[in-house]
Amino acid sequence: MIQRSQLDLRKFVAPEFICGHGALRLAGRYARNFGMRHVLLVTDPGVRAAGWAEAVADSLTEAGVSFTVFDAVSSNPRSRQVMAGKEAYLAEECNGIVTVGGGSPMDCAKGIGIASSNMRDILAFEGVDRVPVPAPPLICIPTTAGSSADVSQFAIITDEERKRKIAIVSKTLVPDISLLDPEPLTTMPRELTVDTGMDTLSHAIEAYVSNASSPMTDVHALEAIRLITSALPAAIEEPDDLDLRFSTLLASLHAGLAFSNASLGAVHAMAHSLGGAYDLVHGRCNALLLEHVMAANYEAASDRYERIGAIVGRGESTPAEKVAAFRRALGVTETLAEAGVREDAIPALAAAAYNDPCMVTNPRSPACDEIERIYMHAF
Repeated sequence: MIQRSQLDLRKFVAPEFICGHGALRLAGRYARNFGMRHVLLVTDPGVRAAGWAEAVADSLTEAGVSFTVFDAVSSNPRSRQVMAGKEAYLAEECNGIVTVGGGSPMDCAKGIGIASSNMRDILAFEGVDRVPVPAPPLICIPTTAGSSADVSQFAIITDEERKRKIAIVSKTLVPDISLLDPEPLTTMPRELTVDTGMDTLSHAIEAYVSNASSPMTDVHALEAIRLITSALPAAIEEPDDLDLRFSTLLASLHAGLAFSNASLGAVHAMAHSLGGAYDLVHGRCNALLLEHVMAANYEAASDRYERIGAIVGRGESTPAEKVAAFRRALGVTETLAEAGVREDAIPALAAAAYNDPCMVTNPRSPACDEIERIYMHAF
C-alpha cells in the first residue's frame, strides 16, 4: 500500500482560466493584453470546418491583432508538424500563439512555442524539466472536453521515425490563459465526445491514485470523476445542451489540474505506446486499458480505488468492473485486437510503456512482463 501524508511537500501549478459561454470571443482582448502583435493561430482542419477557428480569428481582428493560421495538425501531432509550425512562427515574425481545438492542436502549439524560443528540435525536450527557455505567450481555447492540455504542463508529441510518443513535462508548457467555452463542444461528434470523456475519467483516476497525489490534487480528481460520470452519458444524448457540455468541460478542467500536478500512471504510459505504434485515438486507448490497469494496481491503492468505485457506480462489483460497465454503457465495446493491435507487438509495446515518464507515478512499479499481461487482458 502507498503511504501518504498530507504534510508531504507538493507543488501546484495552474494557468489563469475563464469559464463560461462567450469565453472564446475574449481571445482578441487577451492577445492584446499580452502584447501580441502578430500571432500564430494553431488549429486543425476539422475545427476550421466547424467555424471555431474563424470565430477566434474574428475576435483577434476586432482587437487589432494580426495572425497567421497554421492548421497542418493531425490527431496525435507529429514532430515534423511541430517543426513546420516553428518555421511558420519565425517566418511570420510572430510574438505569441493562440490555439483553438482539441488536445492535438494544443500540444502542437506548446511544441511550436518551446521549439521557437529554444531554437531546437522538439524531440530534444523529451522528459521532465528539460526546457531551458520559456515559450512565448500562449492562449488556449479548447473545443473538446478531455485532453486538459489547456491547463497542464504536459505535451505529447509523436516521434515518427521511432513510431513512439514522447512526453514533455515542464512548467514552461503551462498556458498563460485558457478560455473555456462550452459552445464549441456542441459540434463534437458522438464518438469524439465519448473518447475525450474517457480521457477525462482516466486523467482523474490516475491522478487520484498517483504516488505524487496530494490533498490539492485529490479535490480536483474526485470532482472530475463525479462530474464526468454523471454528465457524459447525458451529454451524448443531448449534445446541444450547454449546461451538460459545460459540466464535461469543467470535469476536464478539474482532471487537468489534478494530473498536471500529480502526474499519471500505467494507463497513459501504455496508451502512449499504443498511440505511437498504431496512431490510435488517445482517449480510446485509455478507455480500453483503464479497467485492466485498475485491476492490476488495486492492492497498491485499494482504499482510493474503492472511493473511485463508490462514485462511478453502485453494487457489489469491483471498482474496475464498475468502470468497465460505464465504458460499455457509452458504446465502447471493442478490444485491442479489434482496434488493429497485433499480439506479437505486445512485448515491444510493453517495453516502450515501461520507459514512459508516466509510469514513474503509477501506484506500483510493474515489470515488463506484468505490463504485457495487462495488454493481453485488454486484447
